Amino acid sequence: MLSSNTWRTLCSRRALLSPNRLLMNRKAGQATVRFSVNTKSLNDVSFAKQDSWRNNTIRKALGNEKKRIFSAHVVFLRNYSTSHIKLNCWKCKQPLENDPAFFCLACKVVQPPEEGTSYFKIMDCDYSFSLDTLKLQRRYVQLQRSLHPDNFSQKSVEEQKYSEIQSALVNKAYKTLLKPLSRGLYMLELQGMRIEEGTDSEADSQFLMELMEINEFLNEAQTAREAEQIGGDVKGKLTDLTKRIDAALLKGDLAAAKALLAQMKYYANIEEKVKQKLSEFM
Repeated sequence: MLSSNTWRTLCSRRALLSPNRLLMNRKAGQATVRFSVNTKSLNDVSFAKQDSWRNNTIRKALGNEKKRIFSAHVVFLRNYSTSHIKLNCWKCKQPLENDPAFFCLACKVVQPPEEGTSYFKIMDCDYSFSLDTLKLQRRYVQLQRSLHPDNFSQKSVEEQKYSEIQSALVNKAYKTLLKPLSRGLYMLELQGMRIEEGTDSEADSQFLMELMEINEFLNEAQTAREAEQIGGDVKGKLTDLTKRIDAALLKGDLAAAKALLAQMKYYANIEEKVKQKLSEFM
């Protein structure tokens, strides 16, 4: 026996597949109401209005249910991708169980990377700006121990090629996700947004003046202690920006996250200049 919830869902789906049937029933209902008004007494008209109200209520309920099912179907299509389709091993042709599959569990042969797999998935990290960097580092070490090309020097040409590609991909994924700036820019890129080079004209004039002052102080620094103080101030700015970017991404405010990441790029550049300045005092 079908449960009441299952029965309602099937009926709603049938209504979606046969909209003409609902339309015919609706027209029939309307015709019945018109006939009652023209042939019955005024007392009967009140009952006809009640029936009409009930019919409208039922139609609204069916409409809401259709919208719910349609929305769920759209969400399913949006989340669906080729990554849900199981691939086969290039050598033994057996299905690959893991996703992403670095090795075939059946023949233990290294596999080529699957196109379109995100860095978050490769590194087994949550899709979050505030990800666990310690977990990221452990995953990196684990993958490189098994995928490093040195492990495949005595293997076939195909295995050597795939190990080099996989190892390089893991390196790139690790470096991208390790630092907040590159991680945030990558998250924007996944959403189809980029911060173009040479966008100083879009920056706030007061913000640009502040950057110029910091650069001047850094250039005029006479001791390592002065450079370290400037570096500490810049690090504080970067920490604050990291929190604000994380909050913006959690809210889904990509425009705000993009503006904050643009500021982070400037401060990250100054941070590198501080490191260069400190090397001059060694």
